Amino acid sequence: MASYLCGIDIGGTFTDCVIVDGEGAVTTAKAPSTPHDFAQGVQDALEAAGAKLGLGLDALCAEIDMLSHGTTVGTNAIIQKRGAKVGLITTRGHNDVIHIMRGSRGLTGHDIRLVVHIPESQKPDPIVPKRLVEGVSERVDCFGKVIVELNEEEAEIAIRRLVDKGVEAIAVCFLWSFLAPAHEARVKEMIEEIAPGMFVTTSHELVPKWGEYERTAAVALNAYIGPLTTGYLSRVTRDVKKLGYQHPLQITQCAGGTISVERAMAAPLLTLDSGPVAGVTGSQYAGGLMGYDNIITTDMGGTSFDVGVIHDGKPAFSYTSLVHQYAYYLSKVDIQTIGAGGGSKAWIDETSGMLRVGPESAGAAPGPACYGRGGEVATVTDADLLLGYLDAENFAGGTLTLDRTAAEAAIKKIADPLGISPLEAAAGIVKIAEFQMADLIRKVTIQKGFDPRDFVLFAFGGAGPVHSGVFARELGVSKVIVPQRETASVWCAFGAAAADVLHVHERVNMMRSPFDVAELNGLLGELASHAKAELAADDIPPDRQHLSFSLDMRHKGQINEVEVEIAGPGMSEADLPGLHDAFVAQYERQYGQGASLPGARLEVVTFRCRAAADTAKPRLTRSENMSATIDSAASRPARPVFWTESGETAQTPVFEGEKLVPGNSVPGPAIVETADTTVVVHPGQTLAVDEFGNFELTLETV
Repeated sequence: MASYLCGIDIGGTFTDCVIVDGEGAVTTAKAPSTPHDFAQGVQDALEAAGAKLGLGLDALCAEIDMLSHGTTVGTNAIIQKRGAKVGLITTRGHNDVIHIMRGSRGLTGHDIRLVVHIPESQKPDPIVPKRLVEGVSERVDCFGKVIVELNEEEAEIAIRRLVDKGVEAIAVCFLWSFLAPAHEARVKEMIEEIAPGMFVTTSHELVPKWGEYERTAAVALNAYIGPLTTGYLSRVTRDVKKLGYQHPLQITQCAGGTISVERAMAAPLLTLDSGPVAGVTGSQYAGGLMGYDNIITTDMGGTSFDVGVIHDGKPAFSYTSLVHQYAYYLSKVDIQTIGAGGGSKAWIDETSGMLRVGPESAGAAPGPACYGRGGEVATVTDADLLLGYLDAENFAGGTLTLDRTAAEAAIKKIADPLGISPLEAAAGIVKIAEFQMADLIRKVTIQKGFDPRDFVLFAFGGAGPVHSGVFARELGVSKVIVPQRETASVWCAFGAAAADVLHVHERVNMMRSPFDVAELNGLLGELASHAKAELAADDIPPDRQHLSFSLDMRHKGQINEVEVEIAGPGMSEADLPGLHDAFVAQYERQYGQGASLPGARLEVVTFRCRAAADTAKPRLTRSENMSATIDSAASRPARPVFWTESGETAQTPVFEGEKLVPGNSVPGPAIVETADTTVVVHPGQTLAVDEFGNFELTLETV
């Protein structure tokens, strides 16, 4: 009997599936996402993959050893504003924290026009309306000392009042509860007694960190998406078990790696952005094998464009997230996103008369006009087809015939008011989208002290390789990798299959130098014990458990923190000078040489433990035979392509990517097609197949 690894990723347009067999061979499949019931799209993708392997759905599921699933159910619930009716229980007198927010209203750095012209902005619709916020008498001070005991009578009245109002989930967040969680724990017990089956989330379990507003926002968001996500994951678990899958389902999470489905149900907030993060995970794994330590990851699908950074072999992390203008603290791989996908709509700004692209998307239904499903608005994919980048008869592996006439009609609606031809409008749509992508990459590299010229760029997603030759060139990047050719279109699913089990444990406890080593070790030891217990609950034996530790540190009196890695939970006095030096080095790398203040006292704010367990991995095999000769069977009929570099349409060579072999090299201009993606090789660029079977696009730099 064969054994398989399986990764599944749900996108806004397609659900992707990657199957890896015991020899490391990869089989990919895509199926349209099914927003009415995403679980159906999962089954459709599995069935499509099984068909390629000659297996029925039941037979395939019975032979899968590990199934890792990335889900956007929680993200979609927030975007579409269809989460649960949430009640919030908090410390009396602090009922309005979530409505007051921060002064920036969650706009900082995202829309400079709204930041500068604050009267034009507004707060988001409240996750929890004021009538569903209940204050309860209790109080813990900033040292974790109980000042006012929990008034259980008030708590019971609050719970019953919320239940009577029909809430579907309850969030509990008390002041300084992460230092003394007994009050929150007791209220959770009372909720479970009074309203069995109610989704409950507490701040000390989800985000044991300071920041009253951020913790409250986190538990409210978790409760908001909890019932919907839990219901979905329960259905998927039930369905795959019925189909013969015998092992625990793993869910990709925002910090990289996977967590158990039980943990994902309790903390669905961890699943936000987990799909794009899986793309970073796959790139980190593949890049390590190929010898690339510095990687910019770019994922362009039908709906969005996601960017991540890997530096010195490790993903860049962020500890503050923003969803629907609500900021919350959570350790996650730093992913920045804009609405620039293949389905992004083109439109004319009535105020300025300028052509715009995105962020609104045509999605999976009706999709771009060229899909022939009723869409009438021009999209990036329609523009790609009109320019000749895409083959109307061979799109998505031949499963979908594109309607060029419909695409041209949609783009003509844009072109006519601008007084230009449909072809010129299509070129403008594509260029705007590509420059928006380049701008986003600048924000996550240059603005963080990274020079993009020191990185290779991984381009994946169904639409990423189509446009990477331009946005990478704009950044001065000299090399683009389209990983594993046809697998690039389902790279996030590949990353899910390659992910390790990972749990992140954090504890906030401010300490000032000179540090008490015994106190430091005590907190680190508690985190280690908790981490080992959680891995044991995942059936991970001790020899497969890997713990790593870090501290968030800052100058005393400052707010700018940096993460400093430490060797382990047992420090000695002799290690303290090295800790100081490590902080200075990390601080100055991030904020500039000489930015650290010599002799200043330091503070440790957050203690962190990452608990990981290695899993079986896909194998990327190195070819021993490199051939410069391109097989004649790899050539397809040439077609006219409009090239903005010359401003002209030219008959352009087209190649079948699956039939190119390691050592083959294709000079631009050219088009290289696989079943699920297309690589556009612009004039002056060269595409080669490297020894691992990746497409390697070499660019002329600006």
